[in-house]
Amino acid sequence: MKLTIEQALRQGVGAHREGKLQDAERLYRAILQSQPAHPDANHNLGVLAVSINKADVALPLFKAALEANPKIENFWLSYIDALIKEKQFDKATQVLEEGKKEGLSGDKVDALEGQLKQITHSALPKSSEKKKSLTLKEERKKVAESKQQKKRAKSKNANRLSPSQSKLDYLLEHYQNGRYDEAEKLAVTITQEFPKHQFAWKVLGQLFGQTGRTSEALNANKKAVALSPQDATARYNLGITFTELNRLDEAEASYKKAITLKSNFVEARYNLGNTLKELGRLNEAEASYTQAIAFKPNYVEAHYNLGVMLKEQGRFGEAEARYRQAIVLKPDYGKAHCNLGETLQVLGKLKEAVAHYRQAITLNPYDTLAHKNLSLSKKFDAQDEQYLRTLQLYLDQNISEEQRCHINFVLAKACEDLGDFEKAFQHYREGNALRKKLLNYDISQDLVLFKQIKSSYPRIERNSLKPENLSMHLVPIFILGMPRSGTTLVEQIISSHSQVTGAGELPFAAQFGVAIASGFSKPNNAALLDFRNKYLDKLKGVSNGNLIVTDKMPHNFRYIGLLAAAFPEAKIVHVKRNPAAVCWGNYKVHFTSKSIGYCYGLDDVVAYYKLYQDLMGFWSETLEERFYDLDYELLTTNQNDETKKLIQYLGLDWDEKCLSPQKNTRHVTTASNLQARKAVYRGSSEKWKNYERFLNGAFDDLLTRYV
Repeated sequence: MKLTIEQALRQGVGAHREGKLQDAERLYRAILQSQPAHPDANHNLGVLAVSINKADVALPLFKAALEANPKIENFWLSYIDALIKEKQFDKATQVLEEGKKEGLSGDKVDALEGQLKQITHSALPKSSEKKKSLTLKEERKKVAESKQQKKRAKSKNANRLSPSQSKLDYLLEHYQNGRYDEAEKLAVTITQEFPKHQFAWKVLGQLFGQTGRTSEALNANKKAVALSPQDATARYNLGITFTELNRLDEAEASYKKAITLKSNFVEARYNLGNTLKELGRLNEAEASYTQAIAFKPNYVEAHYNLGVMLKEQGRFGEAEARYRQAIVLKPDYGKAHCNLGETLQVLGKLKEAVAHYRQAITLNPYDTLAHKNLSLSKKFDAQDEQYLRTLQLYLDQNISEEQRCHINFVLAKACEDLGDFEKAFQHYREGNALRKKLLNYDISQDLVLFKQIKSSYPRIERNSLKPENLSMHLVPIFILGMPRSGTTLVEQIISSHSQVTGAGELPFAAQFGVAIASGFSKPNNAALLDFRNKYLDKLKGVSNGNLIVTDKMPHNFRYIGLLAAAFPEAKIVHVKRNPAAVCWGNYKVHFTSKSIGYCYGLDDVVAYYKLYQDLMGFWSETLEERFYDLDYELLTTNQNDETKKLIQYLGLDWDEKCLSPQKNTRHVTTASNLQARKAVYRGSSEKWKNYERFLNGAFDDLLTRYV
């Protein structure tokens, strides 16, 4: 089978790393025959030439790589290093300055610049001296003086504070050419001999970090910072290590210090944005990404990560623009194509979304997330090219567990479309087992949470807010229940009303309220008021000017007591559905969120459903008429009457558009986003029965309780 360019490159890199240089060279040259300007093939072939002392052969290859893609730091560094090896010092200096204008910076750049300065300095002409013949006596005196000088030099060298330049050159050369074992040995030797020389500590920090030895990397980077507190790069490297250790507050401080020392340090601004995003400070993260882009407009990763953050905030139009810009700058950016596809799908542009999923897969046939997204956008037939390709991936023993998990869900969907339910079930079972393993989920954590919620509620109830003391500019409608129970459809119906904004699944109730609901924070009046104000402040940002806004986060069913206490004006709609349909619906979906761990085992999903049933029974007893029970099956079989009763409960005037939720053009981000654009239909709650014979009665107990 003929290799693709991507496959040939991957094999070439593998051979290169294993020292099979002839195989690597053959593969790189094969790529260049097809694509003479291919940047990675040119660069890697150049690196190979340098490794066998043919820097002159490498120069045109590095130049071609750099011309094809000047955004890659290693292309600049390799070219400059080869120029130095060929003693083309003026040209190396010129290229270095060009690279710095393009944003080139960091330890390696500083070391090359220092090397060039030393070479230039040593090459300067020395003052001339008059030649004269020496007498025998003078010659003997000269020899004696020479011996004394050598002795003094030897004594001086024994106490010198820094290693020779040749050692530093070797260290840099080893590191740049991927000879990490040699680099580490030399760096350790230098730090032992010259413990106050900072550069070797910096290199050690980088080496330890690349090999996953984070505690050693932390020590080395801390040493580098202590030896040179004003070194912005050392501060940045320390920030990277703190990030890897998930010590985000310390990472933030390190990045900020690096930026203070070097305001145009775009990598530090970018990583500060990533850190602030993880800390949930999204406005600050957005500002940091934007500043990085201002200093370096072609910073592909900053555009991409800003797009990811905007997408997570529901700002899909802005996210689309960032992904498109990333693709303009790097057309072969597969992840950007995949994420743009997801964004376009939410925006209802399914045809374009599919095109970008396909492009992501073309660029990287191993992009299993793109495969999964594409599989959900269509119905398979037996000759489907993607089905055949994913079967090949499934048989590939070299893919990761995460990739195999995605592929199993793709094949399950394909087999289900083809009517082979037994094989589909096998793939669902394997995919779910992998997902549960990767998430390291244990049902005991939810058992504890539900117990805490029930025991904490009486104190919350005693501190319920009084309507007469509250300002009510916004009215939330909470749509909740188990995932896959029909909450998306219900939000589509309600938000079709002209007075209502559908905000989707909002994280704010859990974000600001879980500590109160579970008893970790005192549920006094002030705490409830603070929770209310924080939630409403966030809700206002997604209200689009309407006074009534839906929040359809399903798992808010856990916080019904808190929501009733903090929002006496709110409407709460509980959607219930056939438990077997709900449990199977959860089991067959690979959710993006990592917080839904119970879905990936039949025993777990049944156990969780029982926790849900028990808690809803508790809320029914304690809150009586505070929320509205909506039966999904009744809604789909008697749409007109059930919809009118729902709108009446909400206190809204009747709006005929509520009977045509499929025409609602709002963005739907959940796993049901494709289904939400179809008319209401019956029978979906019976689909689980295709798998009933493989379930060994897993849902029987739930069905006997279901009324």
